[in-house]
Amino acid sequence: MIEVKNLCKRYGGVKAVDGVSFTAESGEVVGLLGPNGAGKSTTMNIITGYLGATSGDVLIDGVDILETPKAAKAKIGYLPELPPLYQDMTVQRYLEFVFDLKKVRLPKKEHVSEVMEVVKISDVAGRVIRNLSKGYRQRVGLAGALMGNPPVLILDEPTVGLDPKQIIDIRKLIKSLGKKHTIIFSSHVLSEVSAVCDRIVMINNGKIVADAKTDELSEAVSGSGVLILEAEGSASAVRDAVSSVDGVTRVTAKGKTYTVEYESGRDVRRGIFNALAKAGCPILMMRPGGLTLEESFLKLTEGGED
Repeated sequence: MIEVKNLCKRYGGVKAVDGVSFTAESGEVVGLLGPNGAGKSTTMNIITGYLGATSGDVLIDGVDILETPKAAKAKIGYLPELPPLYQDMTVQRYLEFVFDLKKVRLPKKEHVSEVMEVVKISDVAGRVIRNLSKGYRQRVGLAGALMGNPPVLILDEPTVGLDPKQIIDIRKLIKSLGKKHTIIFSSHVLSEVSAVCDRIVMINNGKIVADAKTDELSEAVSGSGVLILEAEGSASAVRDAVSSVDGVTRVTAKGKTYTVEYESGRDVRRGIFNALAKAGCPILMMRPGGLTLEESFLKLTEGGED
C-alpha cells in the first residue's frame, strides 16, 4: 500500500508539487496522469526515494520513505522509462547481479528463474541484452523491478517505443501483476491507462485535479452521469418512461437513440429497464456515455502546459 500525504516540493519560489495526497491499495493499479510540467514525474521520484520532499509524507507499506529510506525502498520495484540495463551482460547474469545488489534473501537460482518465467523471458536467458528487441529489454527491466518480490511497483512509461503486439503483451503482464502488487502506472497514452488502471489520479500545476475509478472519471469531471440507449416505441413514450425514473434529469432523442443524463452517484439502469418494460418499449442497447478519458484529461488540464 502507498500513502501520499500533503506532499510538497519547492524549487526556489516554484512549487512543483503542491499538497498532493492519495493512496494506492494492495492489488490496485493506479494511473498517474498529467501534462508535461504538471509535477507527475517529481511526485513519482519522491515516492521512489530519488528526490526528497520539501514537506509531507510518503508511506510504503507503512514505512516512511523520507525517515527510513532503506527499509522503504526495499519494498519498491521501479521501472523507469529507459531501464538502466548493462548491455554487455546476458539476461540471466544481469538478473543475478540485481539479485545480489538488492540483497534478496531468497534462493537465488529458483527466484531468478521464477521471475524470468513471470515476465516470459526464460527463452532469452542466455542472450546478451544489447542484442534483444526493445520489447524484451523492457521485460528485462521489469524483471529487475520484480526481483525480491516487492509489494509495490512503480512503472514510468513502460510501453514507450514498443510495437502494438509488445504493448498488448506488457499490458496483460501489468494487469496480472496488479493482482499481487500495488502498482503506480504512468503513461501519456490515455487508451493504455484506461485499459490497464483501476483508478486514475490526475495532476495539473502540481495539484490533484481528479481522483476516481477509471470508469467513473467522466461522471466525476462532468458532475453527472450519462447513458446512451436505443429502444423501440414512440419517442414520446420512451422519453416519458425514462424521465419518470428517479434520478434522471434529462432525456434527449436522435431517432431511436436516446441520451439520458442522471444525477452523479446514482445507478438508474435498473429503473430505466423496468420503466421501459412497463411501457412496452424494448431496450435494444444501453451503454455508458459521457466524456471520454481524453476529453476528461483536456477539460481538467486545459491551460496546464506552457
